[in-house]
Amino acid sequence: MRTFKKSSKLDHVCYDVRGPVLDEANRMQADGIDVLKLNIGNPAPFGFSAPEEVITDMISTLRSAQGYSDSHGIFAARKAIMQYAQTKNIPNVSMEHIYTGNGVSELINLVTQGLIDNGDEILVPSPDYPLWTGCVTLAGGKAVHYICDEQSEWYPDIEDMRSKITDKTKAIVIINPNNPTGAVYPKEVLEQIVELAREHELMIFSDEIYDRLVMDGIEHTSIASLAPDLFCITLNGLSKSHMIAGFRCGWMILSGNKAIAQDYIEGIRMLSNMRLCSNVPAQSIVQTALGGYQSVSNYLTPGGRIYEQRECIYQALKDIPGLSVVKPKAAFYMFPKLDVKKFHITNDEQFALDLLRDKKILLIHGGGFHWEQPDHFRVVYLPRIEVLKESADKIADFLSYYQQNRR
Repeated sequence: MRTFKKSSKLDHVCYDVRGPVLDEANRMQADGIDVLKLNIGNPAPFGFSAPEEVITDMISTLRSAQGYSDSHGIFAARKAIMQYAQTKNIPNVSMEHIYTGNGVSELINLVTQGLIDNGDEILVPSPDYPLWTGCVTLAGGKAVHYICDEQSEWYPDIEDMRSKITDKTKAIVIINPNNPTGAVYPKEVLEQIVELAREHELMIFSDEIYDRLVMDGIEHTSIASLAPDLFCITLNGLSKSHMIAGFRCGWMILSGNKAIAQDYIEGIRMLSNMRLCSNVPAQSIVQTALGGYQSVSNYLTPGGRIYEQRECIYQALKDIPGLSVVKPKAAFYMFPKLDVKKFHITNDEQFALDLLRDKKILLIHGGGFHWEQPDHFRVVYLPRIEVLKESADKIADFLSYYQQNRR
């Protein structure tokens, strides 16, 4: 009998944010076991909701949003995005080079499919948001991981990045603010990355979905603003800043020296046309969401919910024997380090499974973010403080007896 197997193109594609550990959590839930899911940055289940004016706008435009839009996106959305790009000092941006998407995730797939030939290399951070590595691999390329240095606030290691550039390298990916570490890269680091790209004639992809979720008075700099002579694609959206991950509302901005990328831009246009358009009701709220007062800022200062939840889980985790953690400056995540010698850990996915089965807490192990050593995991700090405190207590108790290779 003929059987059908998945494409061999998927053989080396990994996306463990929704992987084997989640499968086990879903099995446990099906058996009636309560599991606290700290595996994904999805605000809605934790009581966050969109600003009221955003919901009102979407409802009011539903009837007029029933048909396809231009494949680039509706005019009002792209105009608002262009104006937002101007506030970020991104150079040489025009309406025709802005595309809306069904979240940044769709656009990551689109830009990698449009650029990469078999064997091309793309520099991707380690740790990374794993969709970047997955999409590069699916497109036939090779994701070459450069190290982000925990001892330097998780900033990219420029010399490691330099050492991994070959004649097959086409582009550098940066994720800033970073997922999973919560790092925000200073201008001096970004300038070094730009200089490296300039020296080796590389383009830059910058994933900036968390740029409106920065704390501690830090100002986010878009790398495209420092690279008018390079070709850059900046990806962003409303999923996180406006707590509407399910609406699937993202965009990308093509900027800088577009003369050197005309053929690639044509490829992007072709792929955009093939998916017809992105979610039109979601596009209709972009102008309202980006205009005027940004209500998310209330969450990000002392007394604000995200700020206080970060403070709570940071203090709790850093006090657990055998754990250390760099305090994140943005987003919803931190990336603690385990003392693998103390806990005899050789497999971080097994650690995540053991924690899940013992304490009913779902986390993603560091390997899910293409971190090579089995010594990290990501915590999502979206739950309320009382839930985070309880979770930290459970993790502390678990680590008080955990010995992986002696169980």
